Amino acid sequence: MRNEKVARMREEILNGSIVKTLLVLAYPLIINQLVQVLYNLTDTFWLGKLGRVELAAPGTAWPLVWFFMSIGMGFATAGFAFVSQYVGAGEYEKANRAAGALYSLMMLFAVGVGLFGVLSAPYLLRFMSVTDTVYPYALAYTRVIFAGIPFSFTLFAFNFLLRAIGDTRTPVKINMATVFLNILLDPLLIFGWFGFPRLGVMGAAIATMLSNTLGSLVGGYLLFTGRVGIHLTMENLKPDPAFYSRIFRVGIPSSVGSSTTALGFVILTKIIFTLGGAFGNADVAFSTYSITNRLTNFMFAFSDGISMAMGTMIGQTVGAELYDRAKTIAEKAMAINFTILGAGTLLFILFRVEIFRFFIDDPAIIAESTKVVRYFSAFLPFFGIFSAVNNVFRSSGHTKKSMLLAIFRLWVLRLPLSYGLGVLFRDTAGMWLGMGLSNFIGALVALAWFLRGSWMSRIIDSPSS
Repeated sequence: MRNEKVARMREEILNGSIVKTLLVLAYPLIINQLVQVLYNLTDTFWLGKLGRVELAAPGTAWPLVWFFMSIGMGFATAGFAFVSQYVGAGEYEKANRAAGALYSLMMLFAVGVGLFGVLSAPYLLRFMSVTDTVYPYALAYTRVIFAGIPFSFTLFAFNFLLRAIGDTRTPVKINMATVFLNILLDPLLIFGWFGFPRLGVMGAAIATMLSNTLGSLVGGYLLFTGRVGIHLTMENLKPDPAFYSRIFRVGIPSSVGSSTTALGFVILTKIIFTLGGAFGNADVAFSTYSITNRLTNFMFAFSDGISMAMGTMIGQTVGAELYDRAKTIAEKAMAINFTILGAGTLLFILFRVEIFRFFIDDPAIIAESTKVVRYFSAFLPFFGIFSAVNNVFRSSGHTKKSMLLAIFRLWVLRLPLSYGLGVLFRDTAGMWLGMGLSNFIGALVALAWFLRGSWMSRIIDSPSS
């Protein structure tokens, strides 16, 4: 590990200006999130030119992909917590060992997930009650994305590891290159421009897979040549059962929390199709949800960047046992998130029609978006608080807390409220209200739990650390 660069960033995190350091770490992450959202918006834009059912296909696929990816991402979260806390404690060699263990574990796990996803996709889509019109497009898209999962996993591992040591710029450069390649390939492969094959929805999936593959290879090259703060070698990639057990101990609750959240969104997709079909048009309801999801992701790009930067600072300050500073960092991040999402929500409300019409000029979808504004959007700022608290728990290694919090917001609040209020109202308006209330109530519970301070302890103090 290049101690000079890492140590310099560590000093800023532990003793520098909180807001300044937070913003220095956050702005590359915000740019990265915005670039990712730009890709999603571009994907939605081009597929919207094909039609309503083609536009809906990626929206049905991603909850499934996210479910399986989130299992592995739990271990990435554990690796992040160990690496950042070892850096905070000044134990750089142990940080390298933790990085190697995480990377090899992710590679092995990803291959199994990819194979399972390709084979099980038809059954999973039928379980989600995907309509017959959307199904063939969703199946093609889902299988291609699952085939590229191993490269997506190792790219995520690269991002997590560098963020743990305070390097938020290098991953952004790679991610920006891959996303711009994706944006370039999208229309070429979807419409068959300039001699490329016309592949439609599958073309969008292939563009994503190829771009992630390139990013993963570049990230792996940087890690194994030691050109970044972490240097992976064959030695620290060797299986380490003792350390694997520690990653599993911390990672399994995070995996459970993330995967049950992803599964919850699979169920939410089923609810949207079911209620949409019962009280209107299923394809209209889900297409509206897909566009709304892209728009909220744009706003969350800013708050997520702040939350991830905060996570790096929390991990290292907890590792250095500076708990009061960690609490102050988290509180300032929450205030910034709430302000950002409040401003974004106001713009969303004011320009709703123009925004939706940009993607698809469908009167039914634009009419459905009225319900989004009335019953869902006002609660969006509260998600910034929920997200920040959840990141505090994960970054400090208290993954059981983040697991319970995620399950509570989705399974106890969002799914029952969305379905129950939808049936009660006999209208998709109830569904949107249920989604909004889950953000509001979830944020209040998360904040109360955070203020108790039970997350203020290190995980690197456990045996064999």
